[in-house]
Amino acid sequence: MAGHSKWANIQHRKGRQDAARAKLFAKLSKEITVAAKSGDPDPSKNPRLRLAVKEAKAQSMPKDKIERAIKKSVMDGSVEYDEVRYEGYGPEGVAVIVETMTDNRNRTASSVRALFNKNGGNLGETGSVSFLFERKGEICFLPQVGDTDAVMMAAIDAGADDVESSEDGHFVWCSDRELSEVANALEERLGESKTTHLVWKPSTTLELSLDGAQKLLKLVEALEDDDDVQRVTTNCEITDEIAAQL
Repeated sequence: MAGHSKWANIQHRKGRQDAARAKLFAKLSKEITVAAKSGDPDPSKNPRLRLAVKEAKAQSMPKDKIERAIKKSVMDGSVEYDEVRYEGYGPEGVAVIVETMTDNRNRTASSVRALFNKNGGNLGETGSVSFLFERKGEICFLPQVGDTDAVMMAAIDAGADDVESSEDGHFVWCSDRELSEVANALEERLGESKTTHLVWKPSTTLELSLDGAQKLLKLVEALEDDDDVQRVTTNCEITDEIAAQL
């Protein structure tokens, strides 16, 4: 899986640096509210909510905004969001999964389709590319928590499936159903993780040219800028030479 974490960090550097913090917090708040509605509003009793709150804290979201998002889940007349996944192809045939939360499916579908068309992609049917990915739990640790061998041993003991270490950090993957348990076991050994969430992990990757990578980055940034889009995942492969030029 070489290159997956590299692309994730390129997206972070190129996209999140310029993203409005208010927009990011709005997306995190939506995830917290939906997670709280899906179960108990107490994070200690709701694994999905606990992970959503952890992700928000990792992004330096203020405590009062987190608490407000949780309270919103039990308010009468609060907006109901549907979780909708869109799948398609980007430049040079790279597979793209777009996860959204929306209160208007028609608006979101129209917007996502337009963004694909405008940025050299094609929106497909549900299931058209998801077979190229696995639903996994991903726990990311900063490089300084330990060397590759130490993290690998901790991951094995915690019941994880795979580890990828680089100068950007350690990425640990596990079953989507065991994310909370594996994350807790790892943090007991390594300390607090940088991020912990469910992801679509590519089972096969596609290496892009510089032109393709630049176009894909533009598509991903456009999608992530949409208020209804929560997360965008691709199966692209980026070489060190291409990454240095992005």
